[in-house]
Amino acid sequence: MIIQSKRVWIGGQFMPAQIEISGDKIQRIYAYGEKPAEEDYGDRAILPGFIDIHTHGSYGFDTNDGEPSGLRDWMERIPEEGVTSILPTTVTQMPDVLIKAVANVAAVIEEGYKGAEILGIHFEGPYLDMDHKGAQPPEAIARPSAEQFKMYQEAAKGWIKYITVSPEHDKDFELIRYCAGHGVVVSMGHSSATYEQALMAVANGVTSMTHVYNGMTPLHHRDPGLVGAALRIRDIYGEIIGDGHHSHAAALNLFFQAKGRERGILVTDSLRAKHCPPGGDYQLGGHDIEIGGDGLARLKGTDTIAGSTLQMNQGLRILIEEAGVPVDTAINACTLNPARCLGVDDRKGKICAGYDADLVVLDRDYSVVQTWCRGRTFIK
Repeated sequence: MIIQSKRVWIGGQFMPAQIEISGDKIQRIYAYGEKPAEEDYGDRAILPGFIDIHTHGSYGFDTNDGEPSGLRDWMERIPEEGVTSILPTTVTQMPDVLIKAVANVAAVIEEGYKGAEILGIHFEGPYLDMDHKGAQPPEAIARPSAEQFKMYQEAAKGWIKYITVSPEHDKDFELIRYCAGHGVVVSMGHSSATYEQALMAVANGVTSMTHVYNGMTPLHHRDPGLVGAALRIRDIYGEIIGDGHHSHAAALNLFFQAKGRERGILVTDSLRAKHCPPGGDYQLGGHDIEIGGDGLARLKGTDTIAGSTLQMNQGLRILIEEAGVPVDTAINACTLNPARCLGVDDRKGKICAGYDADLVVLDRDYSVVQTWCRGRTFIK
């Protein structure tokens, strides 16, 4: 099949082109109009499919639920916002809950499913800091332990690919060094670490930072903290929640100015309430949350932010239109950068011959016209 548009994202720019898809791969790229095309999207943009590496749930399902039907439904429906690859993300809970959650993801991967590709599991907690736990349940927070993590990874059949850790509590960086040595991306987050502790964590294997600005020591000109580390250490990745609520538009702009076009990653940090009707009762880690009129989740009865209902295509819009982030930097944050962070940039994150046929077609208002996941259409 051949599709075409006058605005295809290739080589960090838009150009008129045709994309030939066969099976689950992009076979060839042609000049616009060179071959007969089954679909012409005109001036609509064709981008690589979005990759969300930090998302707890949607459509009423949470990764911690450990239910296969909910996970399958999530994967099949999430392409409606342009997401073609994903890391279902756990939240701090007791071992029995986490074991069931990661085992469920592994089972669904092995049994097969439709929709966005599960690239692995993001294990957020329980190895976090109490002072910067945010909405993570304090009763389940634990000291970092390589031995305990091995138990979780065994239950996950090796599918934990990304972990959030508070490095100042990891004695001798034991867990960080173990994960980094066994193919798990280690990200600092929910942490009281100092700038100096962050540097040592990077020296011992940390390569990313979880939702920068949120759940960490703030920037002070005499005490840079983790925010200062995120801005200064330019060769590690940094997630950013781009809903305009977790971080001011000016802070989003500053973050991307520091990280450049190669290290910033847009994430949703979305909850089960995403794509659900307004109102209703929801939980995160066993605690009640409420969704405000602004779409932001908070622990019930408090001002503590508990996650978002952000959609990736709207996050891209916010970065470009509200935060003034350069177009190439913003698009990379949704596509190529998360692929690089996870080590799958040899098949994802670009529109290129031989790559997975993961594509999203956007209208001028950033609404999704069509999404292709591994060569199959899931929305039109």
